[in-house]
Amino acid sequence: MMVLVDYGETVIFITLAAASVIALGVCLDRYFLMRPYAGKKSAGIYRMVIDGIRSCDIDRVRSISADEDSIYARFAAYCLLKIEERKAGLDEIMASRMLEEESLLEKRLPVLNTLGNNAPFIGLLGTVLGVIKAFHGLGTLGNTGAEVVMRGISTALLATAAGLFIAVPVVMFNNFFMARIQEVMKNLLIISKEMSAFAAHASAKKKK
Repeated sequence: MMVLVDYGETVIFITLAAASVIALGVCLDRYFLMRPYAGKKSAGIYRMVIDGIRSCDIDRVRSISADEDSIYARFAAYCLLKIEERKAGLDEIMASRMLEEESLLEKRLPVLNTLGNNAPFIGLLGTVLGVIKAFHGLGTLGNTGAEVVMRGISTALLATAAGLFIAVPVVMFNNFFMARIQEVMKNLLIISKEMSAFAAHASAKKKK
């Protein structure tokens, strides 16, 4: 039985180490993916696109879409293409494209969510196994082994500390990425609404 406990402790620490490496990899991957969507440049491109649509300066919007590598510029170019093709169900087409962009941005984030929620419990399991081992030693060695047992409990608590050490920053980064995604999707929704209004205005103008 105690052999299994010893083995379980080792597996727990290996699992936590692997989880920390995976979490770091996902955080770096999402950070570099979302980096172009943050900052003044991205906000500036978004503002130029919106201003161009609202002023019906479509040539300006096309120029921005051609010159700038931005999710807002790409989305605006896609919307203009569908408007020119006179696709029926324009709102649904733009909503579908927004879901594609959201899916790309949220890719791998469930990994962070899972690690953030479960790392403390994995660490707690390691602590429980360590405490079982420590009390087994106390029962075997008696009072003479109290010092050894205390060291064992101290080591066991490291598993919980390691789980929390992983979970806290992972949850923070996950919340940061989700907030950024929500901001991007909100801006894309605004662009889509402005594009719908522009398409309706252009269509009404042609009928006259």
